[in-house]
Amino acid sequence: VQLQASGGGLVQPGGSLRLSCATSGLAFNSYDMGWFRQAPGKEREFVAAISWNGGDTYYTDSVKGRFTISRDNAKNTLYLQMNSLLPEDTAVYYCASSLVQGSRIESHYDYWGQGTLVTVSS
Repeated sequence: VQLQASGGGLVQPGGSLRLSCATSGLAFNSYDMGWFRQAPGKEREFVAAISWNGGDTYYTDSVKGRFTISRDNAKNTLYLQMNSLLPEDTAVYYCASSLVQGSRIESHYDYWGQGTLVTVSS
């Protein structure tokens, strides 16, 4: 099983980025998927999750209204559209898979990508 996160980079405050997580070897449409992030000097935290069929989405309060999680089961790929980015969104973003619906808990996630760095700075 491989999860490959991409799309990170340097962006100015107020800008946008779209992260992707391509998966292989995973029964993608059987798993809920999530995004987590880890800022420098901080613990990894939940960002967003999406149910196996895309019908339900979950967000941490700090990104509601700015970030949108989505998935394309035909392409085995997860996305995170990030708008109105703030300096406090700077972190390494990780994608992960879970058999627990709507979980915000790291230990419920089985497979993890390697992370992609998002830096929000002027």
